[in-house]
Amino acid sequence: MVPKVLVCDDEEAISELVSFNLARAGFKVTRAGTAAACLEILGKERVNLLILDIMLPDGDGFQVYRDVQRIRRTPVIFLTARDDEVDRVIGLELGADDYVTKPFSPRELVARAKAVLRRAAELREPEASGVIEVGSLSVDLAACQVRRGGRPLNLTRREFDVLALLARNPGRTLSREQILERVWGHDYFGEARVVDVHVRHLREKVEDDPARPRLIKTVRGFGYRLER
Repeated sequence: MVPKVLVCDDEEAISELVSFNLARAGFKVTRAGTAAACLEILGKERVNLLILDIMLPDGDGFQVYRDVQRIRRTPVIFLTARDDEVDRVIGLELGADDYVTKPFSPRELVARAKAVLRRAAELREPEASGVIEVGSLSVDLAACQVRRGGRPLNLTRREFDVLALLARNPGRTLSREQILERVWGHDYFGEARVVDVHVRHLREKVEDDPARPRLIKTVRGFGYRLER
């Protein structure tokens, strides 16, 4: 199946450049120039990847990202002229898959898009189907849904990926580096502390007392383990 990519950027020249190179690489491309148009498209059809500009005429890309994840867990690459480290950290800690600054190499952007889609496909591998029960948690790997005591939890896509990885390895301690490589990919060059940030957010949603976690245990100086 041909991967579908939505490019959301209000700069016509950039949007055309990105779309042309993605289409030449074999992707099916849809374009949007505003946050509203982006969300409207995503509400009607499923896309495999969203390439999202941070500075849009009718909204902030970070808020658009949050709205997108409420509609459907979708891989996202931020594309922006803002080369500020704070912006990169915010984007990646939100759960974005990559961050590319303008000016950029179209070839590199296509390569990054392929890498993001490859990681997303690996996380949906056939052996990862089924439902895993851990205490009051029910992790549906096929539907990408988590319930606690029968109540659905609102996890970001990245939070779900981290929890799903731990759930597929119950009782096994995974290092921060292992989690980072498996979820974010070997070509992610950010800091391992992004794992700690996502685990903290997960605990706030799945633990009775996040300060005294009983499900997601910390192995000091190494990583994390989901108790059986």
